Amino acid sequence: MDLFSRSWTALRMAVAELPDEDFARPSGCAGWLVRDLVCHLIIDAQDVLITLVTPTEGEPTRNAVTYWNLAEAPPTGEDPLDALVVRLAAAYEDPRLLKFHLDDVGSAAGRAAELADPGLRVSTQDMVLTAGDYLSAYVLEWTLHHLDLIAYLPGAAEPPAECLARSRAMLEKIAEATFPASWSDQDALLVGTGRRAPTGVEQTELAEADGRLAARLPLILG
Repeated sequence: MDLFSRSWTALRMAVAELPDEDFARPSGCAGWLVRDLVCHLIIDAQDVLITLVTPTEGEPTRNAVTYWNLAEAPPTGEDPLDALVVRLAAAYEDPRLLKFHLDDVGSAAGRAAELADPGLRVSTQDMVLTAGDYLSAYVLEWTLHHLDLIAYLPGAAEPPAECLARSRAMLEKIAEATFPASWSDQDALLVGTGRRAPTGVEQTELAEADGRLAARLPLILG
């Protein structure tokens, strides 16, 4: 629960500090500019709010790790929902409106998370999780999108170290394998999810550490 707040606060602060011109730069999400990613974050914040007020009496069917599915191919930005996000982002026109809306809805989502009972069972996407597991899953979501946000913005604030470490641990559980110990948490997340290609040295290290994992990369989370 605490890492949810840290990762979400850090991501929102990173957006708040961006100069207007950076919203037109590419992000780490294929086919999306920074403004498109920020619009997606607004929708994510709305999803958090909706889920936390959608309790259920059903038994949990997923946890923070099994919440994630592995897709066969990375997103191209051409999916209808992805395309809708692009149109919505363009409709804002002024980056300050995007910042305001993210701060407004994002702050509410953050407060709702802080007030949530970790043991509360909630329903989302035909899954049942405890609120604690649901919010823990979002630590990985926020951390990866923080890396997407700053992918082409040198000098921008990075995700908190503890959130990078937790996200790496979660990705390794999803993969049921471990990345080379020599890799930084950030590199493990970027290479592991296909956000950048491994260097020659990294390919060798990965093959030596776990050839099975090397053959499975990238892990496309959905």
